[in-house]
Amino acid sequence: MTTVHDFCVTTADGASKALAEYRGEVLLIVNVASKCGLTPQYEGLEALQKDLGGKGLQVLGFPCNQFGGQEPGTAEEIAQFCSVNYDVTFPLFAKIDVNGDGADPLYAYLRGETGGEDIGWNFAKFLIGRDGSIVKRIDPRTTPEEIRSDVEAALAA
Repeated sequence: MTTVHDFCVTTADGASKALAEYRGEVLLIVNVASKCGLTPQYEGLEALQKDLGGKGLQVLGFPCNQFGGQEPGTAEEIAQFCSVNYDVTFPLFAKIDVNGDGADPLYAYLRGETGGEDIGWNFAKFLIGRDGSIVKRIDPRTTPEEIRSDVEAALAA
């Protein structure tokens, strides 16, 4: 059975990273953007990381420019923006597409396993269990604060 742990992603500096390295952790995979009305969610995502990281949570951010051109920057510019404005400490990966023929294989899998619908906007979230299975797909407008109990339940499972 395929899980998130079977995928490799590209880091912001162009290296390949196996998601199997996160085996045993709960993941919150989010497509992010710096110039979006939902960008303030970075604050809540970082709060989850800081509060629950020691219990096994890892937030993973995947910059995406597919929605209104709201992530136009380079990897360096994105990292700088997130650090300066939101004190982000969780990993930000290389910019990807989440929909269409050029979608990153991880996102093609995540969409396919959760009904096949396209990602609707920036800050769509996927909660992943410690075993790499998808626990829940979460609407972009749902804030990190609203899903804290779901994350805590996944950590306790």
